[in-house]
Amino acid sequence: MTASTTPTTPTAPPLVSFNDTGMTFTSGTDTTTALHSVSFNVVPGEFISVVGPSGCGKSTLLRLASGLETSTEGVMTTFTDRIAYVFQDATLLPWRTVRENVMLLGELDGLSKSDRERRCAESLTTVGLDGFEDHLPHQLSGGMRMRVSLARALTIEPELFLFDEPFAALDEITRERLGVELTQLFAEKRFGGLFITHSVNEAVFISTKVAVMSGRPGTIVDTVDVPFPFPRDPKLRFSPEFTTLTERVSNSLMEAHS
Repeated sequence: MTASTTPTTPTAPPLVSFNDTGMTFTSGTDTTTALHSVSFNVVPGEFISVVGPSGCGKSTLLRLASGLETSTEGVMTTFTDRIAYVFQDATLLPWRTVRENVMLLGELDGLSKSDRERRCAESLTTVGLDGFEDHLPHQLSGGMRMRVSLARALTIEPELFLFDEPFAALDEITRERLGVELTQLFAEKRFGGLFITHSVNEAVFISTKVAVMSGRPGTIVDTVDVPFPFPRDPKLRFSPEFTTLTERVSNSLMEAHS
């Protein structure tokens, strides 16, 4: 059982830094500015959720942080190559077992078989999937497939975790349960996290800080610190303090788009 810890203001060097970062996409004669003048850092032990309307550039932030895109304005710098990217879809190979899917990144990185097997076993235990090693993806529920995706990401021992709405396609009960499990994982590993979501409730529950984005071109219009200790009890969602923070984030969203 992970001990309860209260978020503190991290002082370590950043894992990723956005400094007046912008992104404009060009296709022929058409241009679309997705991001403009975005500035914030993610440091170890900090879990930042980003909320905002569709099309405001939230996922573009992740693509920049992962190196899949290069900013066209300002500076975006990543200070680690140990980056895990978790998508909305679990993106499992249907012909490979759970074990084989989880060991995939280690294979691509050239890890020894013994190293891959050790990391796989540790990761599956961490996400609660012991006993499912030989199952195929179609034999698993949606929540279990997402746990496999998390386990696979954990095998590279990431310093920076990027989450692109990983629970959005799940039912509400499963989504909330995985949110609790993610706070347990964060309490244990203390990586830096950048999490994209449309859910204000989810953002406040899992994060040390919530960043609110404007409509396109997206920029950060408010940041809200979340002081609750980790890991987080599901009953937190019913507390007055939690309601106060979700109201503040919701009001910031409404003000940004009024």
